Amino acid sequence: MKYRFLLFFLAFCAVSVCAQQSTSKSKAKDKLYEKEGDRDLQIVNLSRINSPNLDFSPAFYQNGLVYVTSRHKAGAIDKNINETFFELFYAELDGQGNPAKPQQFSVNINSQAHEGPVAFSREGDVIYFTRSNMENGITKADSKGVNRLKIYEAKRGPFDWEEVTEMRFNSDEYSVMHPSLSADGKTLYFSSDMPGGLGGFDIYKVSRVKNRWSEPVNLGATVNTEKNEVFPFIHDGGTLFFSTAGHPGHGGLDIFMCDLSNENSAGAVINLGEPFNSPGDDLSFILNEAGDTGYFSSERSDGKGKDDIYRFTVPSGLNGLGKKAQINTRFIVFDETTEARIPDAEIRILEQAADGFLAGNEAYAVDLQPAAEGATELVMKLRRKDAAAIGSPDVRTNADGESVQRLEAGKRYLILASKDGYRSGELMTSGDLKSGSDLRIALSPAACRDVSGTVSAQNVGVANAEISIRNQATGKTEKVRTDAKGFYSVCLPSDYIYDLTVTAPGRQFSGQKIDLKDGTFDPSVSFSAVENAPAVSLTAEPIRTGSVIVLENLYYDFNKSAIRRGEARELEGLADIMRENPTMTIDLVAHTDSRGTAKYNMELSMRRAQSAKEFLVLRGIADNRINAFGYGENQLRNRCADGVDCSDAEHEFNRRTEVKVTAY
Repeated sequence: MKYRFLLFFLAFCAVSVCAQQSTSKSKAKDKLYEKEGDRDLQIVNLSRINSPNLDFSPAFYQNGLVYVTSRHKAGAIDKNINETFFELFYAELDGQGNPAKPQQFSVNINSQAHEGPVAFSREGDVIYFTRSNMENGITKADSKGVNRLKIYEAKRGPFDWEEVTEMRFNSDEYSVMHPSLSADGKTLYFSSDMPGGLGGFDIYKVSRVKNRWSEPVNLGATVNTEKNEVFPFIHDGGTLFFSTAGHPGHGGLDIFMCDLSNENSAGAVINLGEPFNSPGDDLSFILNEAGDTGYFSSERSDGKGKDDIYRFTVPSGLNGLGKKAQINTRFIVFDETTEARIPDAEIRILEQAADGFLAGNEAYAVDLQPAAEGATELVMKLRRKDAAAIGSPDVRTNADGESVQRLEAGKRYLILASKDGYRSGELMTSGDLKSGSDLRIALSPAACRDVSGTVSAQNVGVANAEISIRNQATGKTEKVRTDAKGFYSVCLPSDYIYDLTVTAPGRQFSGQKIDLKDGTFDPSVSFSAVENAPAVSLTAEPIRTGSVIVLENLYYDFNKSAIRRGEARELEGLADIMRENPTMTIDLVAHTDSRGTAKYNMELSMRRAQSAKEFLVLRGIADNRINAFGYGENQLRNRCADGVDCSDAEHEFNRRTEVKVTAY
């Protein structure tokens, strides 16, 4: 029996469903993407994660991909396919979408049975996954002696995936598999051979209503055929991708698409054509939100093994995608005191990421500060930039203090509003914003004037330089620090004269006086070092050999070495520092808590350090600039040694990564 049948029937299929009559070459290629010379569609085998065995069904998760594989050579063998049981692996992706070395995804999800494919909620805190029907850890057969497939749900806990529960529409008598979740989390698509279908496996959907899933609804004859429709993937814009041999194609399973963005009717089913489809089986297609990068699995002659995973890029984007739902929104900016509308106010629209941060790094500044007064250790801090420092405004209010814009449904945004003479205002939206909503942003009149500028040495910004601002009339002194680029900003009470002095180790700066009583005062005040010395960059004091940077917010879950997106932003900041300081080399040192044996913790810390190193290498830092070390539980930062009863938070404090500068 062909190994691939397991993907559909887990060894209870007796007749091939992949055979079909050959058809003429599809012309869909010319419709799905625009040719741009050398920037045409590119497809690349992900050889780093592919094995001689089965590798298929990638799913987007955090910074990388979770996929299904039988790569393990050791372990129980499924005699029906002569492969080890499928397990879930995770691979980090670099900026170009290429994967790092794969590692096991989850101890709690992977079992002695088959697992995968999977789907995740937008926030990454809920997983839906396919698994063989099991009871008390033992596979369970139906009335005919067949082990069926089911979909399970689990929630991400502090250490691993927890609360594994079976979906209510599963059955011991038929299979339910291959979940795909809509972007808003309200619709789950899957494949099943439940009674009442059109034949073989059909694609169904269920809707979440008041935290309960509805009864399954068959997608109908437009999508489903008398053969098998499997591996559904619903794109953010409402386009469904799936594989089948039931619609005309190239041989074996082909990948098709169908626009489901119109709730009243499905669009035409379109074969993706060559080179997505081949004479072999092509399946498990996924596509990023922008529609220009994706992944799929295929059995083709140039592969590394049986089914391999491929990455594709379409610079101009894949055509034919359903339009994302848009929300008409009116921004109203007004004076908090008088409630008068404010014209020509600047509005910046920033998308919130699933982990609560703003999408992208451009909204944050990287600061390095002493861990304590007089300490040699530096602590990395991520600080959200002021509105003006983030970039040009997206829109401005009109003469009525309004601006009408269209936002994407289901997304959360941070709206920043600013205007000279006012303190900046902000508003966070929820994911269930309704069309026609008014978003009112109040600005309070500033009893101060914005003063900003840079501190530099030889045209390089001096980060965390201290600026003392003394009010000549009151004698009161206020202190601010520059960010990672040497930029500072402060709002000072009007009608006073101030003396500004700058302090940065190893540098001398001339003081300046500013007169806010003078209406012609230029609010940009910058400082340059007066002596001719090496430039200072990105630190509270010059980075020097032996400096230690503690990544306080780079924590690892118990028994894990993978880095989740929310815990990776400080590594992104470290990559920025190393790019700006190309002679800088470091030791990455990972520490664990005391739970587990000393030997195991040493090995785990080494894996964690290697993970952090690989993260930096994937972001363009040369491998030879980074040495990775694991210290295990040998350097605990608190009392939580073996035998001491500690909270999870206390143990977490010991799971950290430190950066020691070895050359600068």
